Amino acid sequence: MFYKCIGPDLLVTLDDCFDLAVTLQCGQCFRFFPFGQGFRGVGLDHGLTVFQQDENTLLFQNTTPQQFEEIWMDYFDLKRDYKALRQRMSCYPCLAAAADFAPGLRVLNQGRWEALATFILSQNNNIPRITGIVQRLCRTFGEPLGDELYTFPSAQTLAGLTLEDLAPLRAGFRAKYLLDAAKRVADGSLDLEKTALMDTDKAAEQLCVIHGVGPKVARCALLYGFGHSDALPVDVWIRRVLDCHFPHGFPAELADCAGLIQQFLFEYARHCPGALDPQEA
Repeated sequence: MFYKCIGPDLLVTLDDCFDLAVTLQCGQCFRFFPFGQGFRGVGLDHGLTVFQQDENTLLFQNTTPQQFEEIWMDYFDLKRDYKALRQRMSCYPCLAAAADFAPGLRVLNQGRWEALATFILSQNNNIPRITGIVQRLCRTFGEPLGDELYTFPSAQTLAGLTLEDLAPLRAGFRAKYLLDAAKRVADGSLDLEKTALMDTDKAAEQLCVIHGVGPKVARCALLYGFGHSDALPVDVWIRRVLDCHFPHGFPAELADCAGLIQQFLFEYARHCPGALDPQEA
């Protein structure tokens, strides 16, 4: 990876292909929006406008090398060797096809509280509607960052609210689950820092004490916000893939990166008609 300043911007050249649009629009985060030929949004409570120059070059607007190293390098998971991951996936035809379908996909490293809260709001929902709820939540209760961007409201901020306060978000039944999570985090009965250090099964158990949080939401939070690359969320798409290609369970030799691989499978299953063809197993 190489990067250089071009005025106030930073041009980043990567050692591997990177697909900004797929990464930001594949259902793992809900804070970035198309902006011209690029995207504008918020990650780790920092605003960003970023453009794709070619398959391995990104332009970060108004970003210093220090900001890139301290925030965006980890956020976009740029230290991980995705070539090696795709090579491991090549042992199984359906996984190889998923890797080939979206080779520039990356799994983001979001904030713990934000990942937990947004995936609580994602239940029985679709990506556009989740994005709208999250946008209203941040605009109403977050702190302004400029350019109509806002921080994600803290658990402490949300813990002091009522269901009536959250009604304008139009989050439905999910609002009471969000408040329960916020209160547990704010009063310390759920310590997200300690949870992050637990093994994935134990960490998932900890998150499932929140009313309305089940295994899928817990593992989404762990994968996208806690750095647990082995956390395997199983939604309707992944269940179809597993039933079709891995009826006896996900390959044990890939368990350490199962969460990363499921993101490739999720994108592949949603957009490729042949993804659920048993002949690809």
